[in-house]
Amino acid sequence: MTVRFVRPVSQSAYTGRRLGFSALLLFVIIVIGHRFGPLSEPTFVALLLLSATIATAALLFSLIGLVRLWQAGARGGIAAAKGLIYAAIPLGTVAVAAYDYRHFPALYEVSTDLEDPPAWIAAPKADQGWLARRATLGPADRRAQFSAYPTLIGRRYEGAIDRVYDGVQKAARAARITITGRQGIELIVPETPGRTAPRDDQTPVPDVAPVPLPRPEPAPTPVYGNAGDVLLQGETRTLVLGLRFDLVIRLHEDAETTSVDIRVSSRYADHDLGIGERIAETFLDRLDQELLGIAGN
Repeated sequence: MTVRFVRPVSQSAYTGRRLGFSALLLFVIIVIGHRFGPLSEPTFVALLLLSATIATAALLFSLIGLVRLWQAGARGGIAAAKGLIYAAIPLGTVAVAAYDYRHFPALYEVSTDLEDPPAWIAAPKADQGWLARRATLGPADRRAQFSAYPTLIGRRYEGAIDRVYDGVQKAARAARITITGRQGIELIVPETPGRTAPRDDQTPVPDVAPVPLPRPEPAPTPVYGNAGDVLLQGETRTLVLGLRFDLVIRLHEDAETTSVDIRVSSRYADHDLGIGERIAETFLDRLDQELLGIAGN
């Protein structure tokens, strides 16, 4: 009698492949929906955690399939390997975020000036959803920033404010920062002269003189930050996941030098995962390159 060996089939391996593909497909959809579509960041984070949960189940089933392949030669080795590959992307993304959450201080905002951060032209507002956050940062948070990012300091350039302002705009574009508001530009761009008044010999004389009325009081001009500061408020997004950050850049002219400070805040959540510091450093590095040769202390 001929004995035929029937190779067993590992259903766990195929289940792991299906779960892994589902996790990867969900991950791709939510990244596209958040980066290019209307998906809000709180919803994105919730769905990302769901994708990682499915990927964890796929990882377990795939490992079981590999164990069955090793112990009994069960079919499904390739399916288990695919399940591991599919699950690695969403799991890796969440793992990196978890590492940054533990490694970097719990700050959602950083500034190059800890004593007097640049003022917002319009304070950023967003529906935090389930990502609750503190209203303000205190002195302890500022000390935590200094301990974690001691090299995050402002810049001072030996040049007029208009020269530095041009460099700031170029550096912002190079750092993928979109400027949404400006304040104090009149300190840089002179007022456009009005039309030339007609000469006296060309002015018609009315038959009836108008009755003079009291001059209205000018509306108060809002003041942002310190007098003499130029403020540029903008926003940016991370390249892949599209996480939103708001920022404000302050220029202040003092004698023959101009100082530049930046304040970066994540729009959502209570932790920026260290991204805010990288955004600020990237902008300052671009600015140093634009203003090479006039940098001071």
